[in-house]
Amino acid sequence: MARAPHCELCGARPARLRCPDCRLTYYCDVSHQKTDWISIHSRICQLLIPVLGPQPCFHSEEDRKHGKEELLRRQESLIALALSTAQGFVWAGKPLEAIPAALQALCFSSQLFGSGSVQLVPIYLLLAEASTGTGHLRQAAKYLSQAQWIVLQTPDCSAALQSKLHRGLGLFFIAEGNLDQALYHLANDVYLATAEFGLNSVEVSGGYLNMANIFFHQNKMDAANSLYTEVSSLWHDWLLSSLQGRRRMLPAQAEASPFSKDEEGIEDGMTKAQREEGTRVLCAVLKVREQGPLQDPRETARVLHALAMIHYLGLDLAKAREVGMKAYDLAKQLPQQDSLETIGHLLELINAQFSHTT
Repeated sequence: MARAPHCELCGARPARLRCPDCRLTYYCDVSHQKTDWISIHSRICQLLIPVLGPQPCFHSEEDRKHGKEELLRRQESLIALALSTAQGFVWAGKPLEAIPAALQALCFSSQLFGSGSVQLVPIYLLLAEASTGTGHLRQAAKYLSQAQWIVLQTPDCSAALQSKLHRGLGLFFIAEGNLDQALYHLANDVYLATAEFGLNSVEVSGGYLNMANIFFHQNKMDAANSLYTEVSSLWHDWLLSSLQGRRRMLPAQAEASPFSKDEEGIEDGMTKAQREEGTRVLCAVLKVREQGPLQDPRETARVLHALAMIHYLGLDLAKAREVGMKAYDLAKQLPQQDSLETIGHLLELINAQFSHTT
Protein backbone atom coordinates (compact mmCIF):
# COMPACT_ATOMS: atom_id res chain seq x y z
CA MET A 1 0.00 0.00 0.00
CA ALA A 2 1.42 3.38 -1.05
CA ARG A 3 2.33 5.80 1.71
CA ALA A 4 0.05 8.85 1.84
CA PRO A 5 1.93 12.01 0.87
CA HIS A 6 3.10 14.29 3.66
CA CYS A 7 3.63 18.04 3.71
CA GLU A 8 6.48 19.25 1.50
CA LEU A 9 7.53 21.79 4.10
CA CYS A 10 7.23 20.19 7.52
CA GLY A 11 7.32 16.53 6.42
CA ALA A 12 5.32 15.60 9.52
CA ARG A 13 1.64 16.13 8.89
CA PRO A 14 -0.43 14.41 6.19
CA ALA A 15 -0.96 16.47 3.06
CA ARG A 16 -4.35 18.02 2.37
CA LEU A 17 -3.41 20.24 -0.55
CA ARG A 18 -1.57 19.76 -3.82
CA CYS A 19 0.02 22.32 -6.11
CA PRO A 20 -2.54 22.79 -8.94
CA ASP A 21 0.15 23.55 -11.52
CA CYS A 22 2.85 20.87 -11.24
CA ARG A 23 0.62 18.51 -9.21
CA LEU A 24 3.79 17.08 -7.65
CA THR A 25 4.08 18.86 -4.31
CA TYR A 26 1.83 18.45 -1.29
CA TYR A 27 1.08 20.56 1.79
CA CYS A 28 -0.69 20.18 5.10
CA ASP A 29 -2.27 23.64 4.99
CA VAL A 30 -2.46 26.86 2.99
CA SER A 31 0.18 28.64 5.08
CA HIS A 32 2.83 26.02 4.30
CA GLN A 33 1.89 26.07 0.63
CA LYS A 34 2.23 29.88 0.57
CA THR A 35 5.56 29.80 2.43
CA ASP A 36 7.00 27.26 -0.02
CA TRP A 37 5.67 29.26 -2.99
CA ILE A 38 7.31 32.50 -1.80
CA SER A 39 10.60 30.80 -1.01
CA ILE A 40 11.28 28.47 -3.94
CA HIS A 41 8.27 26.76 -5.51
CA SER A 42 7.33 29.73 -7.71
CA ARG A 43 10.79 29.42 -9.30
CA ILE A 44 10.85 25.65 -9.81
CA CYS A 45 7.20 24.63 -10.22
CA GLN A 46 7.43 23.82 -13.93
CA LEU A 47 11.02 22.60 -13.63
CA LEU A 48 9.87 19.79 -11.33
CA ILE A 49 7.66 18.16 -13.95
CA PRO A 50 10.42 16.62 -16.14
CA VAL A 51 12.32 15.55 -13.00
CA LEU A 52 9.61 14.16 -10.72
CA GLY A 53 6.94 13.42 -13.29
CA PRO A 54 6.62 10.26 -15.43
CA GLN A 55 9.81 9.53 -17.34
CA PRO A 56 9.77 8.76 -21.08
CA CYS A 57 10.27 5.23 -22.32
CA PHE A 58 13.48 4.86 -24.32
CA HIS A 59 13.94 2.28 -27.06
CA SER A 60 17.71 2.18 -27.33
CA GLU A 61 20.71 2.14 -25.01
CA GLU A 62 21.95 5.40 -26.50
CA ASP A 63 18.60 7.09 -25.85
CA ARG A 64 18.53 5.75 -22.29
CA LYS A 65 22.04 7.09 -21.66
CA HIS A 66 21.11 10.48 -23.09
CA GLY A 67 17.93 10.50 -20.98
CA LYS A 68 19.88 9.79 -17.79
CA GLU A 69 22.37 12.54 -18.57
CA GLU A 70 19.57 15.02 -19.23
CA LEU A 71 17.82 14.07 -16.00
CA LEU A 72 21.10 14.53 -14.08
CA ARG A 73 21.60 17.99 -15.58
CA ARG A 74 18.08 18.98 -14.60
CA GLN A 75 18.54 17.70 -11.05
CA GLU A 76 21.82 19.58 -10.68
CA SER A 77 20.20 22.75 -12.03
CA LEU A 78 17.38 22.45 -9.51
CA ILE A 79 19.86 22.00 -6.66
CA ALA A 80 21.91 25.01 -7.77
CA LEU A 81 18.81 27.19 -8.12
CA ALA A 82 17.38 26.16 -4.75
CA LEU A 83 20.71 26.64 -2.99
CA SER A 84 21.41 30.05 -4.53
CA THR A 85 17.87 31.16 -3.72
CA ALA A 86 18.25 30.07 -0.09
CA GLN A 87 21.62 31.81 0.18
CA GLY A 88 20.12 34.96 -1.29
CA PHE A 89 17.42 35.03 1.37
CA VAL A 90 20.01 34.58 4.13
CA TRP A 91 22.11 37.42 2.70
CA ALA A 92 18.97 39.58 2.58
CA GLY A 93 18.26 38.91 6.25
CA LYS A 94 15.24 36.71 5.53
CA PRO A 95 16.14 33.38 7.18
CA LEU A 96 12.54 32.14 7.36
CA GLU A 97 12.16 32.38 3.58
CA ALA A 98 15.51 30.63 3.10
CA ILE A 99 14.50 27.39 4.83
CA PRO A 100 12.08 25.90 2.24
CA ALA A 101 14.55 26.56 -0.58
CA ALA A 102 17.40 24.99 1.39
CA LEU A 103 15.22 21.97 2.24
CA GLN A 104 14.48 21.54 -1.47
CA ALA A 105 18.21 21.59 -2.22
CA LEU A 106 18.78 19.06 0.57
CA CYS A 107 16.08 16.73 -0.74
CA PHE A 108 17.44 16.61 -4.30
CA SER A 109 21.07 16.45 -3.15
CA SER A 110 20.32 13.50 -0.86
CA GLN A 111 18.68 11.65 -3.74
CA LEU A 112 21.47 12.47 -6.17
CA PHE A 113 24.60 12.13 -4.01
CA GLY A 114 23.49 10.08 -1.00
CA SER A 115 22.64 11.06 2.55
CA GLY A 116 26.28 10.91 3.72
CA SER A 117 27.82 12.91 0.88
CA VAL A 118 29.99 15.97 1.52
CA GLN A 119 27.84 17.83 -1.03
CA LEU A 120 25.22 18.04 1.71
CA VAL A 121 27.46 19.82 4.21
CA PRO A 122 27.06 23.38 2.79
CA ILE A 123 23.29 22.86 2.71
CA TYR A 124 23.17 21.69 6.34
CA LEU A 125 25.29 24.70 7.31
CA LEU A 126 22.94 27.03 5.45
CA LEU A 127 19.93 25.44 7.14
CA ALA A 128 21.66 25.82 10.52
CA GLU A 129 22.36 29.50 9.84
CA ALA A 130 18.77 30.12 8.74
CA SER A 131 17.37 28.20 11.73
CA THR A 132 19.59 30.20 14.08
CA GLY A 133 18.35 33.38 12.44
CA THR A 134 14.76 32.39 13.18
CA GLY A 135 15.59 31.55 16.79
CA HIS A 136 15.22 27.78 16.39
CA LEU A 137 18.52 26.85 18.01
CA ARG A 138 17.59 23.24 18.70
CA GLN A 139 16.87 22.64 15.02
CA ALA A 140 20.07 24.48 14.08
CA ALA A 141 22.04 22.17 16.40
CA LYS A 142 20.58 19.13 14.60
CA TYR A 143 21.65 20.45 11.20
CA LEU A 144 25.14 21.21 12.52
CA SER A 145 25.40 17.71 13.96
CA GLN A 146 24.53 16.24 10.56
CA ALA A 147 27.20 18.38 8.88
CA GLN A 148 29.76 17.50 11.54
CA TRP A 149 29.06 13.78 11.25
CA ILE A 150 29.55 13.84 7.47
CA VAL A 151 32.85 15.73 7.80
CA LEU A 152 34.09 13.28 10.43
CA GLN A 153 33.18 10.37 8.15
CA THR A 154 35.10 11.89 5.23
CA PRO A 155 38.88 11.46 5.76
CA ASP A 156 39.81 13.56 2.71
CA CYS A 157 37.41 16.38 3.50
CA SER A 158 38.91 19.68 2.31
CA ALA A 159 40.20 22.30 4.71
CA ALA A 160 37.83 24.78 3.04
CA LEU A 161 34.76 22.73 3.98
CA GLN A 162 36.06 22.12 7.49
CA SER A 163 36.58 25.87 7.80
CA LYS A 164 32.94 26.48 6.88
CA LEU A 165 31.83 23.92 9.45
CA HIS A 166 33.80 25.62 12.22
CA ARG A 167 32.39 29.00 11.19
CA GLY A 168 28.87 27.59 11.36
CA LEU A 169 29.58 26.18 14.82
CA GLY A 170 31.07 29.51 15.88
CA LEU A 171 27.98 31.43 14.79
CA PHE A 172 25.77 28.93 16.60
CA PHE A 173 27.66 29.32 19.87
CA ILE A 174 27.52 33.11 19.51
CA ALA A 175 23.73 32.82 19.28
CA GLU A 176 23.77 30.57 22.34
CA GLY A 177 25.93 33.06 24.23
CA ASN A 178 28.80 30.59 24.69
CA LEU A 179 31.53 32.95 23.53
CA ASP A 180 34.49 30.81 24.61
CA GLN A 181 33.31 27.92 22.44
CA ALA A 182 32.54 30.38 19.64
CA LEU A 183 36.09 31.75 19.73
CA TYR A 184 37.51 28.21 19.69
CA HIS A 185 35.61 27.32 16.52
CA LEU A 186 36.26 30.67 14.84
CA ALA A 187 39.99 30.29 15.51
CA ASN A 188 39.80 26.90 13.77
CA ASP A 189 37.88 28.53 10.94
CA VAL A 190 40.70 31.06 10.43
CA TYR A 191 43.41 28.38 10.70
CA LEU A 192 41.77 26.08 8.13
CA ALA A 193 40.86 28.89 5.74
CA THR A 194 44.47 30.09 5.89
CA ALA A 195 45.70 26.56 5.16
CA GLU A 196 43.41 26.29 2.14
CA PHE A 197 43.53 29.80 0.65
CA GLY A 198 46.57 31.55 2.14
CA LEU A 199 47.27 33.98 4.94
CA ASN A 200 46.17 37.08 3.03
CA SER A 201 43.01 35.66 1.45
CA VAL A 202 39.60 37.27 1.84
CA GLU A 203 38.22 33.84 2.77
CA VAL A 204 39.87 34.32 6.18
CA SER A 205 38.09 37.62 6.83
CA GLY A 206 34.75 36.16 7.95
CA GLY A 207 36.35 34.35 10.87
CA TYR A 208 38.29 37.47 11.86
CA LEU A 209 35.12 39.58 11.72
CA ASN A 210 33.15 37.27 13.97
CA MET A 211 36.04 37.11 16.45
CA ALA A 212 36.31 40.91 16.39
CA ASN A 213 32.58 41.20 17.16
CA ILE A 214 33.02 38.92 20.19
CA PHE A 215 35.98 40.93 21.53
CA PHE A 216 34.03 44.14 20.95
CA HIS A 217 31.12 42.68 22.94
CA GLN A 218 33.57 41.72 25.71
CA ASN A 219 34.98 45.28 25.72
CA LYS A 220 38.41 44.00 24.62
CA MET A 221 38.88 46.95 22.31
CA ASP A 222 42.55 46.47 21.41
CA ALA A 223 41.93 42.94 20.13
CA ALA A 224 38.72 43.99 18.36
CA ASN A 225 40.41 47.00 16.73
CA SER A 226 43.29 44.86 15.46
CA LEU A 227 40.97 42.30 13.89
CA TYR A 228 38.64 44.89 12.32
CA THR A 229 41.72 46.51 10.78
CA GLU A 230 42.88 43.15 9.44
CA VAL A 231 39.47 42.49 7.87
CA SER A 232 39.36 45.82 6.03
CA SER A 233 43.02 45.42 5.00
CA LEU A 234 42.41 41.97 3.47
CA TRP A 235 39.47 43.17 1.39
CA HIS A 236 41.07 46.48 0.43
CA ASP A 237 44.25 44.82 -0.84
CA TRP A 238 42.37 42.07 -2.69
CA LEU A 239 40.01 44.58 -4.33
CA LEU A 240 42.92 46.80 -5.38
CA SER A 241 44.47 43.78 -7.10
CA SER A 242 41.14 42.97 -8.78
CA LEU A 243 40.81 46.59 -9.87
CA GLN A 244 44.25 46.53 -11.46
CA GLY A 245 43.17 43.44 -13.38
CA ARG A 246 40.05 45.28 -14.44
CA ARG A 247 42.08 48.23 -15.69
CA ARG A 248 44.26 45.91 -17.78
CA MET A 249 41.12 44.41 -19.30
CA LEU A 250 39.48 47.72 -20.23
CA PRO A 251 41.22 48.17 -23.62
CA ALA A 252 40.09 44.70 -24.69
CA GLN A 253 36.54 45.47 -23.55
CA ALA A 254 36.31 48.79 -25.36
CA GLU A 255 34.73 47.19 -28.42
CA ALA A 256 32.43 44.90 -26.41
CA SER A 257 28.99 45.78 -25.07
CA PRO A 258 29.23 47.45 -21.64
CA PHE A 259 26.10 45.60 -20.62
CA SER A 260 27.45 42.09 -21.16
CA LYS A 261 27.92 39.95 -18.04
CA ASP A 262 29.17 36.46 -17.40
CA GLU A 263 26.31 34.01 -17.15
CA GLU A 264 27.85 32.38 -14.08
CA GLY A 265 27.80 35.64 -12.15
CA ILE A 266 31.54 36.34 -12.38
CA GLU A 267 32.26 40.05 -12.73
CA ASP A 268 35.91 40.85 -13.50
CA GLY A 269 37.20 37.97 -11.41
CA MET A 270 34.77 38.55 -8.53
CA THR A 271 31.90 36.11 -8.08
CA LYS A 272 28.47 37.17 -6.86
CA ALA A 273 29.13 35.29 -3.61
CA GLN A 274 32.38 37.22 -3.07
CA ARG A 275 30.64 40.51 -3.82
CA GLU A 276 27.83 39.76 -1.37
CA GLU A 277 30.25 38.56 1.31
CA GLY A 278 32.56 41.53 0.84
CA THR A 279 29.69 44.02 0.99
CA ARG A 280 28.29 42.40 4.13
CA VAL A 281 31.65 42.24 5.89
CA LEU A 282 32.76 45.75 4.97
CA CYS A 283 29.41 47.31 5.89
CA ALA A 284 29.70 45.68 9.32
CA VAL A 285 33.20 47.13 9.79
CA LEU A 286 32.04 50.53 8.50
CA LYS A 287 29.34 50.67 11.16
CA VAL A 288 31.97 50.11 13.85
CA ARG A 289 34.34 52.71 12.38
CA GLU A 290 31.73 55.43 11.97
CA GLN A 291 30.31 55.28 15.49
CA GLY A 292 31.25 54.06 18.96
CA PRO A 293 34.60 53.65 20.70
CA LEU A 294 36.52 52.43 17.63
CA GLN A 295 35.84 55.41 15.36
CA ASP A 296 38.79 55.97 13.04
CA PRO A 297 38.56 58.36 10.04
CA ARG A 298 41.56 56.76 8.32
CA GLU A 299 40.10 53.27 8.59
CA THR A 300 36.68 54.60 7.62
CA ALA A 301 38.12 56.04 4.42
CA ARG A 302 39.80 52.72 3.63
CA VAL A 303 36.56 50.76 4.16
CA LEU A 304 34.60 53.24 2.01
CA HIS A 305 37.27 52.91 -0.71
CA ALA A 306 36.94 49.11 -0.59
CA LEU A 307 33.15 49.31 -0.79
CA ALA A 308 33.37 51.67 -3.76
CA MET A 309 35.65 49.17 -5.53
CA ILE A 310 33.16 46.35 -4.85
CA HIS A 311 30.32 48.39 -6.33
CA TYR A 312 32.44 49.34 -9.33
CA LEU A 313 33.53 45.76 -10.02
CA GLY A 314 29.90 44.68 -9.56
CA LEU A 315 28.89 47.28 -12.17
CA ASP A 316 26.77 49.32 -9.75
CA LEU A 317 28.31 52.56 -10.98
CA ALA A 318 25.94 54.97 -9.25
CA LYS A 319 26.62 53.40 -5.85
CA ALA A 320 30.34 53.20 -6.61
CA ARG A 321 30.47 56.92 -7.36
CA GLU A 322 28.45 57.82 -4.25
CA VAL A 323 30.62 55.76 -1.88
CA GLY A 324 33.83 56.70 -3.70
CA MET A 325 33.11 60.40 -3.28
CA LYS A 326 32.54 59.87 0.46
CA ALA A 327 35.91 58.10 0.67
CA TYR A 328 37.61 60.89 -1.32
CA ASP A 329 36.10 63.70 0.78
CA LEU A 330 37.10 61.95 4.00
CA ALA A 331 40.63 61.20 2.75
CA LYS A 332 41.14 64.91 1.96
CA GLN A 333 40.62 65.70 5.65
CA LEU A 334 43.30 63.29 6.88
CA PRO A 335 46.77 64.53 7.91
CA GLN A 336 48.34 61.90 5.65
CA GLN A 337 46.63 61.82 2.26
CA ASP A 338 48.49 58.87 0.75
CA SER A 339 45.22 57.17 -0.29
CA LEU A 340 43.84 60.22 -2.10
CA GLU A 341 45.51 59.47 -5.43
CA THR A 342 44.32 55.84 -5.45
CA ILE A 343 40.73 56.83 -4.66
CA GLY A 344 40.95 59.54 -7.34
CA HIS A 345 41.98 56.94 -9.94
CA LEU A 346 38.96 54.85 -9.00
CA LEU A 347 36.63 57.83 -9.46
CA GLU A 348 38.20 58.45 -12.89
CA LEU A 349 37.46 54.85 -13.87
CA ILE A 350 33.87 55.15 -12.62
CA ASN A 351 33.28 58.39 -14.53
CA ALA A 352 34.82 56.93 -17.69
CA GLN A 353 32.55 53.90 -17.42
CA PHE A 354 29.57 56.20 -16.91
CA SER A 355 30.35 58.09 -20.10
CA HIS A 356 30.85 54.81 -21.95
CA THR A 357 27.42 53.49 -20.97
CA THR A 358 25.41 56.66 -21.63
